[in-house]
Amino acid sequence: MGVVSDGKKAVRLLRKAFASRKSVQHVRRTLAAQGPHPRDHYRIAVYFADGAVNMYQMRQWYKPLAGLAQRWPVVVLSRSPTGAEKLIEEDGPPVAFVPTVRNLENFLATQDIRVVLYVNQNTRNFQMFRYGRRWHVFINHGESDKMYMTTNQYKAYDYALIAGQAARDRLSRTLWDYDLDRRTIEIGRPQADHYSGTLPYTPDDRTVVLYAPTWEGDRPSAHYGSIASHGEAIVRGLLATGTHRVIYRPHPRSGVVRSEYGAAHRRILAAIAEANAADPAAQHVYDDGPDLGWQLAAADVAIVDISAMVYDRLAAGRPLLITRPADERASIDTKGYLSACEWLTVDGAADVVAEVERVRADDEAVARLRTWVQHYFGDTAQGAATAKFHAAIEQLMDAWDDWHGRDLARGTVDEEVDDDEDDDEDED
Repeated sequence: MGVVSDGKKAVRLLRKAFASRKSVQHVRRTLAAQGPHPRDHYRIAVYFADGAVNMYQMRQWYKPLAGLAQRWPVVVLSRSPTGAEKLIEEDGPPVAFVPTVRNLENFLATQDIRVVLYVNQNTRNFQMFRYGRRWHVFINHGESDKMYMTTNQYKAYDYALIAGQAARDRLSRTLWDYDLDRRTIEIGRPQADHYSGTLPYTPDDRTVVLYAPTWEGDRPSAHYGSIASHGEAIVRGLLATGTHRVIYRPHPRSGVVRSEYGAAHRRILAAIAEANAADPAAQHVYDDGPDLGWQLAAADVAIVDISAMVYDRLAAGRPLLITRPADERASIDTKGYLSACEWLTVDGAADVVAEVERVRADDEAVARLRTWVQHYFGDTAQGAATAKFHAAIEQLMDAWDDWHGRDLARGTVDEEVDDDEDDDEDED
């Protein structure tokens, strides 16, 4: 049995290596056809070491970065071939494919990068931290009350762009000796100014419910996913009414850890297909597309798990239900919005229609929601967060000018780089 298992692992590794090599070749051919990047052109870089599976972390920043690039040119430093492929395919910001440290170093030598932005906590971020005389800034890929949002890794960055007062409170409760006033800048949720995508259905008088569960998690404290516990009851209950339209948008990693989670996901897909076949006018939606925005704006009610989707929806200022994790070991921050949110328990999922109507009609629930929107995101008027984002970058650029001026005065502009750092990544 062990020999068979080892053999299967070997086959998977070979397939993965082959796919990776193929992606590398495709990316290099595509970028070569586009021509070289202009020398000394880019001022801002987004460092992205992940592959295609985590592209959702980058996609939400495409439009805010496009606006930023009108003043300060932006490039994505992509370390993974599958990530680079997707960035090119989706017409995101310009891409520099730098799979090895040597590639990265050579590219940086041709550019005047002053600010480096990070959308996640990939351990390979540390390969970029070695380059000084530029600001390393954590911008994250969402706002939430998950443990991820208070990791001590925040201290590794020069600055962090945070959503609002809730983030400040969260970090102040958790991090020791961290100067919040100096190292964090509030910008709200600029992504909410750029909701993207078009409706894949014709609007009518149906109540639209977005169900956007997260993945199952890789440890008990992060078992926030609801597909296997709540999901089938939620979707089947709503499909059965004839007066609701379901938008089902699961996390792209759903089912990667637990087979039963993936099986429940597939049953939900089958139920949606069956309902649409029985009533084509229902136009229920399975949404696995790259655009995130239209779903948040169009849904009358959203049902989400503890994840960044809670706060993506909160930024829209519209009714939502949060699934209560079935696993009691799941860590829940009860000091923020989750202390006063509208929970949907496993038992409540069996009566999901009544719960959906309750959060739409309850004046107290609506008032609480408005209070928490302000606490997490500040001014949510159209364009306000984008203005804060641009102002934050301008503040960093001004600080760069100040420090660069000090270097010029001291005659220490040239940067020392250690050529002997191990580089064990395969260029091919």
